[in-house]
Amino acid sequence: MNLSSVLTLLQTALENGLALSVTVLALFLSYKMLNVCDLSTDGCFTLGAAVGAVVALSGHPWLSVLAAMGAGMASGLVTALLQTKMGVDSLLSGIIVNTGLYSVNMAVMGGASLLNLNRCETVFTRCRAFLEGSFLGGQYKLVVLTAAACLTVLFMSLFLRTRLGMAVRATGNNPDMVRSSSIDPSATTIIGLCIANSFTALSGCLLSQMNRSVTVDIGSGVVTIALASLLIGGVFIPRGRIPWRAAGCVLGAVIFRIVYAVALRFNMPAFMLKLISSVIVVLAIFLPYLKTVYPSIRKRFSRRSGRQA
Repeated sequence: MNLSSVLTLLQTALENGLALSVTVLALFLSYKMLNVCDLSTDGCFTLGAAVGAVVALSGHPWLSVLAAMGAGMASGLVTALLQTKMGVDSLLSGIIVNTGLYSVNMAVMGGASLLNLNRCETVFTRCRAFLEGSFLGGQYKLVVLTAAACLTVLFMSLFLRTRLGMAVRATGNNPDMVRSSSIDPSATTIIGLCIANSFTALSGCLLSQMNRSVTVDIGSGVVTIALASLLIGGVFIPRGRIPWRAAGCVLGAVIFRIVYAVALRFNMPAFMLKLISSVIVVLAIFLPYLKTVYPSIRKRFSRRSGRQA
């Protein structure tokens, strides 16, 4: 493998990591802040990709981003209402919405399982035209994806410092305390999930327009990838203020995609990639746990060795 192929590999991993980092930040809001495990992520990701593609094909590339985020917000609203107003368990509500979104996504795509975006304008082609002739002209994908990731981190940092954002965080920590403070935890849950799912859909829209195609299973396994990236980011930046933790989510997404890309370079079969994602999730959970229990294990072994001596 020469230097050129290595640089190409790293750039591709960086682009995919930045695109998926927006979903990781959405999971950071719902899973870490709101303490809700939203399993509708896969379907919502595909919904954003499908809606964004259909709107872009109609000749409105910038509107496609807003339409995708609006569709994701509607998905989050349904998931939240099932939890808060209909008494459905959070895990089950995510599974129900994810299952229903398959049919919705097929309907949005007109019954087709694939949409081709090669002949339509996207946010990436518009950015390429805008940067043409500049030193960033060849890196227009990175410019769009970096801007999206940075704006999402900025929004998360500012939103979670507001009064409403504090209420969302408090709902995840102690809903009873929030209720005693005359704040409706159902409302904060609805708001948090709507925002999180809007960013998940945005991520799907960006990835589909970057790849210039949408398939009905483009979101398959995204929740596992996002969870792995979230945990990897937590290993590097476990504590600190919200901006640093949000930046850690982006870093985790990029690291995950680099590991993923390296696995592909070793000619690993495609059917093994899901297993790799699962193994990375396990390692991301196990390593911090091992760090906490290592001192006690070390003491136990030292005592045994002392007795044997």
